[in-house]
Amino acid sequence: MREPLEGFLRHLELGRGRSPHTVRAYEGDLVSMLGAAEQDGAGALKDIDLAKLRRWLGRQSESGLSRSTLARRTAAVRSFTAWAVREGLLETDPALRLGSPKRHQHLPEVLHAEQTRRMLSGLAEAADGGDPVAVRDVALVELLYATGIRVSELVGLDIDDVDLGALTIRVLGKGNKERTVPFGLPAANALVRWLGARRALVIANSGSALFLGRRGGRLGQRQARETVDSALHGLGDTAASGPHALRHTAATHLLDGGADLRSVQELLGHSSLATTQLYTHVSVERLRSSYVQAHPRA
Repeated sequence: MREPLEGFLRHLELGRGRSPHTVRAYEGDLVSMLGAAEQDGAGALKDIDLAKLRRWLGRQSESGLSRSTLARRTAAVRSFTAWAVREGLLETDPALRLGSPKRHQHLPEVLHAEQTRRMLSGLAEAADGGDPVAVRDVALVELLYATGIRVSELVGLDIDDVDLGALTIRVLGKGNKERTVPFGLPAANALVRWLGARRALVIANSGSALFLGRRGGRLGQRQARETVDSALHGLGDTAASGPHALRHTAATHLLDGGADLRSVQELLGHSSLATTQLYTHVSVERLRSSYVQAHPRA
């Protein structure tokens, strides 16, 4: 059954523009399902039925996998079998009635405006000495907070993607969808300073990458995460971690400030408005918390 799997993975990569990371995740989930189906007596794709899929999913659940992982694996199988039907590899879709547990919807950890100010001020002070890496870190965190872009989108930026005149960046998001995202003057000033300091790190293969690592190559996602984690850890009063916390924070602060949901959806590059609506719950929770603390009759 490897041949149809490889066909589906090519479809994800070439037909739907999925990232290598996403394709690897689908492959892992489907290898698990196909291996279990073979052990359950399936010698070919057409031998996979709903009962086999349910037994596989039940064993996955018994092994202690989280609800979100089970939901993701179920979604991968549904996509695969639906594609197989369209390609004529299956007559009927065995996963049409395959259910999975609903994901727990955790409200993301976000920073308050005062925490964000302290974090950015601390980074700016550390960059006063002119160390290029410290200057880069200020620009990196300022841009993540200003725009709410994903860390994968950040490290993929080239210098030409930044328009300092219009205060916008051109971002290539999920599914190779391009969007334009605005940023403010603090991020612009940090970027101008970084572009001046960047020259100290440039090497032969730096290319046009906006953000560079210590050795002059394009900054990687892990390095960006370490930078943000260090800045957040330095606050000492938040459980927020990683670049996604800045994405959550940017979205929440926009909604707190009166931005409409559709605009925030466009800025974040969400394909579904339902994903963006999660941040309205965060704003309501923050409002409720402030009310309880401040109102004498709460």
